[in-house]
Amino acid sequence: MSERHTTFAAVDLGASSGRVMVGRVGPEALDLTEAHRFPNRPVRVPEGLRWDILSLYAGVLDGLRAAGQVDSVGIDSWAVDYGLLDADGALLGNPVHYRDTRTEGVAEQVWATVPAAELYATTGLQYAPFNTLYQLTAARSTAQLAHAERLLLIPDLLAYWLTGEAGTELTNASTTQLIDPRTGTWAHDLAGRLGIDLRLFAPLRRPGDPAGLLTPQVLEETGLTGPVPVTTVGSHDTASAVAAVPAVGERFAYICTGTWSLAGLELAAPVLTEAGRAANFTNELGLDGTVRYLRNIMGLWLLQECLREWDHPDLGALLRAAAEIPSLRSVVDAGDAAFLAPGRMPARIADACRASGQPVPVSRAEITRCILDSLALAHRRAVAEAQELADHPVDVVHIVGGGTRNELLCQLTADACGLPVVAGPAEAAALGNVLVQARARGLVGDRASMRRLVARTQPLRRYEPRGDAAVWRAAQDRLVRP
Repeated sequence: MSERHTTFAAVDLGASSGRVMVGRVGPEALDLTEAHRFPNRPVRVPEGLRWDILSLYAGVLDGLRAAGQVDSVGIDSWAVDYGLLDADGALLGNPVHYRDTRTEGVAEQVWATVPAAELYATTGLQYAPFNTLYQLTAARSTAQLAHAERLLLIPDLLAYWLTGEAGTELTNASTTQLIDPRTGTWAHDLAGRLGIDLRLFAPLRRPGDPAGLLTPQVLEETGLTGPVPVTTVGSHDTASAVAAVPAVGERFAYICTGTWSLAGLELAAPVLTEAGRAANFTNELGLDGTVRYLRNIMGLWLLQECLREWDHPDLGALLRAAAEIPSLRSVVDAGDAAFLAPGRMPARIADACRASGQPVPVSRAEITRCILDSLALAHRRAVAEAQELADHPVDVVHIVGGGTRNELLCQLTADACGLPVVAGPAEAAALGNVLVQARARGLVGDRASMRRLVARTQPLRRYEPRGDAAVWRAAQDRLVRP
């Protein structure tokens, strides 16, 4: 190619693995390749479950070395977790894992001071026991918090080690339950009432802001030639994924698929109603002041756990067999907390069907079909309720992430929603990370321009709805709600 491509490194960290992707962007080009993948293995120590953050940082350095010379680096990861630094900038222990049990019963302590309804009206976040607010409340009497001078969310901590400069990226900060989504600033009154010192947080940064330059030590370790800037991206991986949704206009819903399904809308303003709280929708911030109004659904975790129990059979063959099973024979509530923990997933799905008086799936194909029908049903409910609660109708559903490779799930989602589904890209979070870096360098324009580039360059597949919507309504009525 004769046209000049600018090269970006996208550090994309998930709960089970991390990777460094290399993105190349030109006037009509958006190419993504994997430079390095590394495991993310939490460690259980006597005091609880912890992230092995030093191993993750080593993986990032190895990935940058494998990526070769790049024009910029961006980092995204999961949300809510953080590291604490002392006055010298040294890390005070490994960050606590969000699945650690320290937050059990903490929400009730918080609600005694700030009732749940008031908390939602202020921050717009759905209840999750691991939100940073509850983690900080649980840590209130610890020696680590007493000695902490700085709190950095996971992607900001890694950026700090790469550059020596500290900041708090806004899309991820919005998951702490300490941000007012109407203003995009800290909820000082709320934090004060709960005894949380917001001075722990570094100044807020927004996607596209500079986050410093790789230090001489990092350049030496990675073999890169400086200066190499680190650019703030949507550091919550869902924010980056939504940025890469190849939508036209505003009348679309999205489903970010993987271990979880995150289904919702991109809005100009938060929806802070009591009805939204009751429906368990969350308001997280996205690019350019947008709001990600969405619901968390259990996602492909259900199938992943079954595959693990079955010793990882051939997935393609299993999905082909599942496609031959009659639809909607049995369904479960994919939002039921009974499916949150690992282990015995096929048996728990069978138990849920038995308890609701439905035929009990027995074969692997029947259980797989039950899972996919149930996920499509949960997608349908979330998309429909989001439109109603936000008064924001949509004409199409975009599925991004790993679930785009599951053709049966994509078709069932189209059937359930009664709307066309556009599936792709699979690597949405890394692409959104790259696109924000490219925009910071003037290579792409606004969000609409970014999305047009994704649509022109990435493989997409369209699924049209089939069948009768009434059968999906009837299936919904069979569910046993938690």
